[in-house]
Amino acid sequence: MPCFSALCVCFVLLLSPALTQTFTEDIQVLVFLPQNNSYLFSHARVAPAILYAQQRLETAGGAYSGFHFNIQFEDSDCVNDALYRLVDRSCGLKPDLILGPVCEYEAAAVVRLASHWNIPVISAGALAAGFSNKNSEYSHLTRIAPSYVKMAETFSAMFEHFTWRSALLVFEDDKEERNCYFTLEGVYHLMVDFNIKTYSFSREERVDTEDILHNIEETEVVIMCMPAEKIREIMLAAHRRRLTNGNHMFFNVELFNATSYGNGSWKRGDKYDSDAKQAYASLNTVTLLRTVKPEFENFSMEMKKSIKQAGFLDCNDCGSVNMFVEGFHDAMLLYAIALHEAMKNGLSKKNGTEITSHMWNRTFEGIAGQVSMDSNGDRNGDFSLMAMTNVEAGTYEVVANYFGVNGTFQLLPAFNADHFTLKGKYKEHLEIPDKSCGLGVSALTGVIVGAVLGTAMLIGFYFFRKNYRITIERRTHTEECDTGKHRQLREDSIRSNLSAA
Repeated sequence: MPCFSALCVCFVLLLSPALTQTFTEDIQVLVFLPQNNSYLFSHARVAPAILYAQQRLETAGGAYSGFHFNIQFEDSDCVNDALYRLVDRSCGLKPDLILGPVCEYEAAAVVRLASHWNIPVISAGALAAGFSNKNSEYSHLTRIAPSYVKMAETFSAMFEHFTWRSALLVFEDDKEERNCYFTLEGVYHLMVDFNIKTYSFSREERVDTEDILHNIEETEVVIMCMPAEKIREIMLAAHRRRLTNGNHMFFNVELFNATSYGNGSWKRGDKYDSDAKQAYASLNTVTLLRTVKPEFENFSMEMKKSIKQAGFLDCNDCGSVNMFVEGFHDAMLLYAIALHEAMKNGLSKKNGTEITSHMWNRTFEGIAGQVSMDSNGDRNGDFSLMAMTNVEAGTYEVVANYFGVNGTFQLLPAFNADHFTLKGKYKEHLEIPDKSCGLGVSALTGVIVGAVLGTAMLIGFYFFRKNYRITIERRTHTEECDTGKHRQLREDSIRSNLSAA
């Protein structure tokens, strides 16, 4: 028996190199992040997460410990800097992997060139609907953060669940990065079967609340994307006009945990706080679902420690972990998994197309939870719906979750069906069944009213005719008695007239 046990141990030891096959490779990684800390994906915020992932991957004994990542960070200005820096490498050593850029216009140019050079690109940005077309110029792009179209699936699920049919998309368009434009473009792009209208204004414009309220009156659901102060201004105006009484649903989108997307906070310490709290009782928020695990807590602490050690004085919130920080960390893991699989199949790091395909249509464990990539190289998004559950305290809770991987909508214990039920004219409109066999409700009403009036006229005519006949018969009898007298009077009158003539 001891000999058999020893034999088993030796067999496992012999197999272990094959089970945890390790490849040695130097990988050139080019990362595009802005130095400007006004961006939520700035170098100060995201770089520590990428280096943290690198350290974990290169830890001795791991499946990817043979990979050595040479990471070079380049500035990105969300215009052309990234493209110029990539072109500068055309005559030198090209990167094996590109992380970023995030901004749509800058990412478009970089991804086109990288796809031409057969270089995989992973970004926690490039979220606009246009990047969904991977057939040609964006063929090597993998989006590690949920796109705006994925977010729009949450609204589509809600519209189906609550039988809403119309929406007004209200957003601020800065005409530069156009974050809110691209955000609500996803809703407009996906929900073509619904009655969707848009209302936009520029950053420099004064918010014309009167015009916005006029447009709101004609729709059921209002979805907003703009700075928090402007959302508050619109909600206060809507509350004064009594548009927050259940006849309309109000939403704001907060994907990045930033005030630029309306963070749902009603309190400002001014005289309008009380009204704002009442108004925000009708404002619901769609945000990313958070699935926190112990490993994520350690990651968050390490990020805060790194920021503190770096001494960034102009970045007070750089230690907070947002979807960009998570995304770029997970991008390193995803690439390592895909490269390892490709090399097991006899390929190299230069087979960009094959490595990209290994990153698509798969699931792996990210820093904050399970990450699911669809067959088009886009991350499936899980989102939460938040609503004010305690109006007196003005506090919000998650009341429902949407899971993009299977398209399910989960209602939580805090969910209140009445809160999401349209009242007034829209409720009446939705509850009237159409049983008119093709006729509209107005046409059917006209037919019914016409039939009733026609019947009344026939009955009236019948009684009138009957009464008129009795009157004629009586008059005839009387006239027969006086015929001689009347004839004599007429003859006398004629003679008198003739005589006078």
